[in-house]
Amino acid sequence: MAATKLILGNKTYSSWSLRGWLAARLAGIDFEEVVIFLYKPGSREAILSHNPAGKVPTLVVDGEPVWDSLAIAEYLAETCPDRGLWPADPAARRLARCVTAEMHAGFQALRKALPMDLNRRAAKTLAPEVQADIDRVQAIWRDCRGRFGKGGDFLFGQPTIADAFYAPVVTRFRSYEVTLDPVAEAYCRTITDWPLMQEWAAAAAEETEVLVYD
Repeated sequence: MAATKLILGNKTYSSWSLRGWLAARLAGIDFEEVVIFLYKPGSREAILSHNPAGKVPTLVVDGEPVWDSLAIAEYLAETCPDRGLWPADPAARRLARCVTAEMHAGFQALRKALPMDLNRRAAKTLAPEVQADIDRVQAIWRDCRGRFGKGGDFLFGQPTIADAFYAPVVTRFRSYEVTLDPVAEAYCRTITDWPLMQEWAAAAAEETEVLVYD
């Protein structure tokens, strides 16, 4: 792939950007990062200059944008089939697509109550609907690990798009000190120790912009 850029929000806060970045790194493509700080004057206009939806992330390939993290992931899986972005086993791949789509479209209570913030380390009182989302996430992780995780420590053994999409949830659970079951706790350690996540976190630590939201 030539002339490829990945448009991202700031790494401390942008969960959607993290998903797209992890998928791109799993695909092994070469790309230039363009980071746009969110929630300040001019942010939306800057993003609109790269895609018509005004959202991050956006993968720009030869001048053409691919926006939305799931669309980016599917594009990369299609164009880099040898990289194993989806599990090879058909049953595992079906489940991986389902749980990825569920994360992409759902868990609104969790997203709203526990926004991604890599600077934060403080517990928060959880409303019942937030705890229900947390319980569902843990059930998904137990199911994936129990059925298809024997080949490694990720949801389907080796890292896939599914892990890219659940990695931001891991940061939320850590930031808000969420109590987890043993399987979920072990999976969170896997994601936290993942070299790609450590690289992202190190870059986030260099950011100077700070959001105040509660």
